[in-house]
Amino acid sequence: MEFESYISELEKIVDKLEVGEETLEASLNLYKKGMKIASKCQSTLEEAKAKISIIENENYKKEK
Repeated sequence: MEFESYISELEKIVDKLEVGEETLEASLNLYKKGMKIASKCQSTLEEAKAKISIIENENYKKEK
């Protein structure tokens, strides 16, 4: 699954939780699923940040 798909799924979960029509058990399961997705998103963002740093460092070295 791509980052954008994870974000979309996370938004759907947040919407469901905000409406508040789910049972407690269903809400807890949605929350758990949302936390897993948020963790994946965070990891993806950290990987992207590391790649950007590498690119910036390569460009900096070329300029010298």
